[in-house]
Amino acid sequence: MASNGNDNCNANAKVWRFKGNGATSDAAAVTLRKLAFGMFKNCTMNSGKTILFPTPGEPSAHPNFRTCPEAEEAVAAAAHSGMADSYAPSPGVFKARRAVADYLNGELPTKLKPEDVYITGGCNQAIEIVIDSLAGNPAANILLPRPGYPHYDARAVYSGLEIRKYDLLPESDWEIDLDGLEAAADENTVAMVIINPNNPCGNVYTYDHLNKVAEMARKLGIMVISDEVYDRVVYGDMPFIPMGKFASIAPVITLGSISKGWVAPGWRVGWIAMNDPNGIFISTGVVQAIEDFLDLTPQPSFILQEALPDILEKTPKEFFDKKIKAMRRNVELSCERLKDIPCFFCPKKPESCSYLWLKLDTSMLDNIKNDFDFCTKLVSEESLILIPGVALGAENWVRISIGTDESVVEEIFDRLKGFYDRHAISKEAIKLNGHAINQIVVSVV
Repeated sequence: MASNGNDNCNANAKVWRFKGNGATSDAAAVTLRKLAFGMFKNCTMNSGKTILFPTPGEPSAHPNFRTCPEAEEAVAAAAHSGMADSYAPSPGVFKARRAVADYLNGELPTKLKPEDVYITGGCNQAIEIVIDSLAGNPAANILLPRPGYPHYDARAVYSGLEIRKYDLLPESDWEIDLDGLEAAADENTVAMVIINPNNPCGNVYTYDHLNKVAEMARKLGIMVISDEVYDRVVYGDMPFIPMGKFASIAPVITLGSISKGWVAPGWRVGWIAMNDPNGIFISTGVVQAIEDFLDLTPQPSFILQEALPDILEKTPKEFFDKKIKAMRRNVELSCERLKDIPCFFCPKKPESCSYLWLKLDTSMLDNIKNDFDFCTKLVSEESLILIPGVALGAENWVRISIGTDESVVEEIFDRLKGFYDRHAISKEAIKLNGHAINQIVVSVV
């Protein structure tokens, strides 16, 4: 009997000398995309409702959450100019580098020069370039926040850079646990990552705390990588202070982009800025490593780089003011609606970014094991996709994106309320359960 093509393929598979790189699977497994879309893919949609996947920075029809006309006009003008149709230089177009330096300088004591800035394909590519540039020593490790942004974890895994975690403290306005950070470091630690304004916690670090961070970095002999992608999404009383202010104490690499502030994540324009008045990045070869890596990776569109100076310089203050006002309304609305969903607790009202970071009390819910189980069943029953805290390094937390139209925020909480009502354990049952646990403890004692 003749064998089919599959049999032949299986029989001869041992002669092939290639296979896929397992490192990509290991790294992708900890990304938000893999988790969110995997959760969605593996669920049975039973609600009959449209899928609601609130994502920060996504444009919408509402004028408060779409990019400004000035930015769109800058891109159109660059495209029509005929001056941006070639390949861009590896470090980025000089006028774009100069514009970013001017944008970041503000109150920095040591001003950035255009040569201190590199243009990247969004902040994610900036993360990849910096992490890969530090991964030459196989024993090296990096300190990442918990909770944090998982693209740092993913890239460190891919690059073979050991990850060590430090905690953010909810009882201290999500400040960094500096004692825990110091304990996690050793002679092979090369850098610490901070996210300010903070994703997912929504806090903004004070001047004094950032100064302590810089002093700790100096004590440990490491650099600070400061992710400041949400610098234009601050709506609380605490002003944003760039980490570059403290670069005379310890060298700082600032990462940023226009994706969140300008509501244009699909444009993929970001930057790396080297805050290093003492020349430490040059003497240690970090600058050379980053520039070499830039020669290995594609650059963002010349058109977007050509447009970047006008985007940064000509966007009116009113554009940001409208967005900030809308975010304040959404925060107040969300906190009010949370009163009807007591399984969630918000330790600190956010003052930046586009999220609510909520503690989940599974003891109040029937047949819900943890945050991942909660979010998975929420997709199936309500067609609502939220991010489980475990994806960001914190079990039994949930991240809700509220950087969207007010009507969408209302719909998010309508669906959450419906889900909670179906799964909530009655107060009487909770009391009985607690009594039973107490009886067990007494009998054991």
